[in-house]
Amino acid sequence: MIEETDVRIGNMVWYYDYNMIETVFRVEGILEGHVYNSGLPRSKLPLSKVHPVTLEVDHLLQFGFLAGEKEYGEDVHTYSYKYNHNSSIYIRETGEAFQPLASSPAGLVPYGRPLVHLHQLQNLFYDLTREDVFIQ
Repeated sequence: MIEETDVRIGNMVWYYDYNMIETVFRVEGILEGHVYNSGLPRSKLPLSKVHPVTLEVDHLLQFGFLAGEKEYGEDVHTYSYKYNHNSSIYIRETGEAFQPLASSPAGLVPYGRPLVHLHQLQNLFYDLTREDVFIQ
Protein backbone atom coordinates (compact mmCIF):
# COMPACT_ATOMS: atom_id res chain seq x y z
CA MET A 1 0.00 0.00 0.00
CA ILE A 2 1.10 3.56 -0.67
CA GLU A 3 0.24 6.64 1.38
CA GLU A 4 -1.79 9.41 -0.27
CA THR A 5 0.76 12.01 0.90
CA ASP A 6 3.60 10.10 -0.82
CA VAL A 7 2.12 9.91 -4.30
CA ARG A 8 1.63 12.69 -6.84
CA ILE A 9 0.23 12.91 -10.35
CA GLY A 10 2.68 11.31 -12.78
CA ASN A 11 4.05 8.73 -10.33
CA MET A 12 4.36 5.12 -11.47
CA VAL A 13 2.66 2.56 -9.19
CA TRP A 14 1.19 -0.93 -9.62
CA TYR A 15 -1.81 -3.08 -8.68
CA TYR A 16 -2.87 -6.69 -9.16
CA ASP A 17 -5.24 -6.95 -12.13
CA TYR A 18 -8.08 -9.49 -12.42
CA ASN A 19 -5.56 -12.21 -13.37
CA MET A 20 -3.33 -11.40 -10.37
CA ILE A 21 -0.66 -9.89 -12.63
CA GLU A 22 1.28 -6.88 -11.33
CA THR A 23 0.19 -4.06 -13.64
CA VAL A 24 2.10 -0.78 -13.62
CA PHE A 25 0.30 2.49 -14.37
CA ARG A 26 0.84 6.25 -14.13
CA VAL A 27 -1.24 8.18 -11.60
CA GLU A 28 -3.49 10.67 -13.42
CA GLY A 29 -5.35 11.91 -10.36
CA ILE A 30 -5.71 11.52 -6.60
CA LEU A 31 -8.86 12.22 -4.62
CA GLU A 32 -10.41 10.99 -1.36
CA GLY A 33 -8.36 7.82 -0.95
CA HIS A 34 -8.39 6.80 -4.62
CA VAL A 35 -5.94 7.08 -7.50
CA TYR A 36 -7.22 7.61 -11.01
CA ASN A 37 -6.04 6.43 -14.42
CA SER A 38 -8.19 6.14 -17.54
CA GLY A 39 -6.84 2.61 -18.19
CA LEU A 40 -7.91 1.21 -14.80
CA PRO A 41 -11.09 -0.76 -14.25
CA ARG A 42 -13.71 1.91 -13.43
CA SER A 43 -10.88 4.44 -13.91
CA LYS A 44 -9.93 4.39 -10.22
CA LEU A 45 -8.53 2.22 -7.45
CA PRO A 46 -8.55 2.66 -3.67
CA LEU A 47 -5.08 3.47 -2.31
CA SER A 48 -5.21 0.24 -0.28
CA LYS A 49 -4.81 -1.72 -3.57
CA VAL A 50 -1.98 0.44 -4.98
CA HIS A 51 1.66 -0.48 -4.41
CA PRO A 52 4.95 1.37 -5.00
CA VAL A 53 7.28 0.21 -7.79
CA THR A 54 10.68 -0.94 -6.49
CA LEU A 55 13.47 1.37 -7.66
CA GLU A 56 16.09 -0.25 -9.90
CA VAL A 57 19.23 0.92 -11.70
CA ASP A 58 17.37 0.82 -15.03
CA HIS A 59 15.05 3.54 -13.73
CA LEU A 60 18.03 5.82 -12.98
CA LEU A 61 19.30 5.27 -16.52
CA GLN A 62 15.86 6.11 -17.96
CA PHE A 63 15.94 9.39 -16.01
CA GLY A 64 19.25 10.22 -17.70
CA PHE A 65 21.59 9.40 -14.80
CA LEU A 66 25.08 8.25 -15.74
CA ALA A 67 27.10 5.68 -13.81
CA GLY A 68 30.53 6.68 -12.53
CA GLU A 69 33.44 5.48 -14.65
CA LYS A 70 36.20 3.55 -12.91
CA GLU A 71 38.84 4.65 -15.43
CA TYR A 72 38.25 8.28 -14.34
CA GLY A 73 38.50 7.43 -10.64
CA GLU A 74 34.74 7.56 -10.11
CA ASP A 75 32.64 5.18 -8.01
CA VAL A 76 30.79 2.86 -10.41
CA HIS A 77 27.93 2.62 -7.89
CA THR A 78 27.36 6.39 -7.90
CA TYR A 79 25.07 7.84 -10.56
CA SER A 80 24.94 11.51 -11.50
CA TYR A 81 22.52 13.75 -13.35
CA LYS A 82 23.54 17.29 -14.30
CA TYR A 83 20.35 19.35 -14.17
CA ASN A 84 21.75 22.84 -14.52
CA HIS A 85 25.07 24.57 -15.22
CA ASN A 86 26.36 24.30 -11.64
CA SER A 87 24.47 21.46 -9.98
CA SER A 88 24.12 17.72 -10.27
CA ILE A 89 22.07 15.10 -8.47
CA TYR A 90 24.12 12.20 -7.13
CA ILE A 91 22.72 8.84 -6.02
CA ARG A 92 24.70 5.83 -4.78
CA GLU A 93 23.43 2.28 -5.14
CA THR A 94 23.91 0.56 -1.78
CA GLY A 95 22.49 -2.85 -2.65
CA GLU A 96 19.18 -2.57 -0.82
CA ALA A 97 18.46 1.11 -1.57
CA PHE A 98 19.68 4.22 -3.40
CA GLN A 99 21.21 6.94 -1.20
CA PRO A 100 21.09 10.58 -2.38
CA LEU A 101 24.44 12.33 -2.00
CA ALA A 102 25.44 15.97 -1.60
CA SER A 103 28.70 17.64 -2.62
CA SER A 104 30.84 18.86 0.25
CA PRO A 105 34.50 19.83 0.69
CA ALA A 106 35.05 16.25 1.92
CA GLY A 107 33.50 14.79 -1.27
CA LEU A 108 30.05 13.29 -1.71
CA VAL A 109 28.23 12.70 1.57
CA PRO A 110 24.86 10.99 2.19
CA TYR A 111 21.83 13.17 2.84
CA GLY A 112 18.18 12.40 3.43
CA ARG A 113 16.62 8.99 3.60
CA PRO A 114 17.53 6.27 1.12
CA LEU A 115 15.18 5.78 -1.85
CA VAL A 116 13.65 2.35 -2.32
CA HIS A 117 10.68 3.13 -4.58
CA LEU A 118 10.40 4.69 -8.02
CA HIS A 119 7.86 7.31 -6.92
CA GLN A 120 10.36 8.57 -4.32
CA LEU A 121 12.91 9.21 -7.07
CA GLN A 122 10.24 10.80 -9.27
CA ASN A 123 9.24 13.15 -6.43
CA LEU A 124 12.86 14.05 -5.53
CA PHE A 125 13.70 14.65 -9.18
CA TYR A 126 10.66 16.90 -9.61
CA ASP A 127 11.42 18.84 -6.41
CA LEU A 128 14.97 19.55 -7.57
CA THR A 129 14.45 20.15 -11.28
CA ARG A 130 10.72 20.97 -11.69
CA GLU A 131 10.73 18.41 -14.51
CA ASP A 132 8.45 15.38 -14.70
CA VAL A 133 10.12 12.27 -16.05
CA PHE A 134 7.81 9.77 -17.67
CA ILE A 135 9.33 6.33 -18.00
CA GLN A 136 7.94 3.13 -19.40
